[in-house]
Amino acid sequence: MSVKLYPSFAVLLIDDEPAWLRSLPVILERSAGITNVVTCQDSRKALDLIEQHNVGLVLLDHTMPHLSGEELLRLIAERHPQIVTIVISGLNQLETAVQCMKQGAYDYFVKTVEEDRLISGVLRAIRMLELQMENRAVTSHLLSGELSSPQAFADIITCDRAMQTIFAYIEAVAASPQPLLITGESGTGKELVARAAHQLSGSRGPLVAVNVAGLDDTVFADTLFGHVRGAFTGAEQARRGMVEEAADGTLFLDEIGDLSISSQTKLLRLLQEGEYFPLGSDRPKKLRARVIVATHQDLATREAAGTFRRDLYYRLRTHSVHLPPLRERKSDIALLLDHFLDEAARALGKKKPTPPRELAQLLAAYSFPGNVRELRAMVFDAVSLHKDRVLSMESFVKAVSTRGPAPTPLPELSVRNPFAQLERLPTFTEVIELLVDEAMQRASGNQTIAARLLGVSQPALSKRLKSSRK
Repeated sequence: MSVKLYPSFAVLLIDDEPAWLRSLPVILERSAGITNVVTCQDSRKALDLIEQHNVGLVLLDHTMPHLSGEELLRLIAERHPQIVTIVISGLNQLETAVQCMKQGAYDYFVKTVEEDRLISGVLRAIRMLELQMENRAVTSHLLSGELSSPQAFADIITCDRAMQTIFAYIEAVAASPQPLLITGESGTGKELVARAAHQLSGSRGPLVAVNVAGLDDTVFADTLFGHVRGAFTGAEQARRGMVEEAADGTLFLDEIGDLSISSQTKLLRLLQEGEYFPLGSDRPKKLRARVIVATHQDLATREAAGTFRRDLYYRLRTHSVHLPPLRERKSDIALLLDHFLDEAARALGKKKPTPPRELAQLLAAYSFPGNVRELRAMVFDAVSLHKDRVLSMESFVKAVSTRGPAPTPLPELSVRNPFAQLERLPTFTEVIELLVDEAMQRASGNQTIAARLLGVSQPALSKRLKSSRK
């Protein structure tokens, strides 16, 4: 099996010193996991190598025979303006650095500079190029309106346009090594989206999912990073952490909003440095997994309140999607109902029941605080009790009623009183009759649904209807 190179584009090293060309690739791989490297000792061959390889970043020696670094910098800027160039010089000369920057260099380093500074500069350039590529991919996907791999989202039942837009975004950023943040209420399908992103990433490693809600700082560190033998009392054997289990794959951390500040700090270091220490060890290990996180909490609000680290929040939201609740995807209810009826019938060994026409109307009037997960539970409960050909609505009505009436937003009433412009105010009886009539129309004549829309009991509505007919 071929090893996946990082980054997706080649990093071209141009230098006339063989020792430097041998040592720099080793440093880049050891310190930053950069393996997609091409070397060039003769500056005259550099432009041909750029044509032959998918070069995105060039590390260019300033002083070379034949074509100098400044000459090559100018030629690269003219012929390949999309390539980012970092100039590396043996001399610390401010005037030379300024001149190179004017000619289009992204950065300038002295060879004797600290290794960490050079690696940081290279990683900054790579991340900038990756973001540019991802932005172009996102734009292309959104403009085309079509998915390249719709099968990756087969487990997510939807016809909602907003969800299709989210799928297109996930396709565009799936191969990115940067974190992906998935937000949304409980039950909206955040783990399904994470699984789709993993499938689309092309990673050859596994998807390892960890729910971090309720983990204290020590358990969080042990779960993610593992420990060496003797790290603490009872640690008789070394244990691999979930980060290592997810090597070459995806690490999915669910309910990330519940982490303590101390655990947040550990996660931030993992993402920033790309390395971690198993408990009891003084030797770091490299992060080799893509990190996806999810939460039902509003991280922006938590960050403003000081309970979520700002630097971690901005690190996580490099790529982010928000899944809409089911109440904003009413067109999906009929699709999901049919899907869960089929799934429940097969799981319970029963024939798929026929839902009454009124059921979809009842569910459309409900707010679904538990979202898709709640609808699935409703359907399984109803099918387990089902005996006749047509599915009974009794269990659905009971489940919906225990939650109370669905909230009905009335933005126009917050702006002005609808009766303010009337010369004659209607009586209470007239208003009630108008409301009842409108509710019955919206419910297609179903009193149970109309009663829920009005926030009254079905017997009370029936009584009102009978009195109005007299």
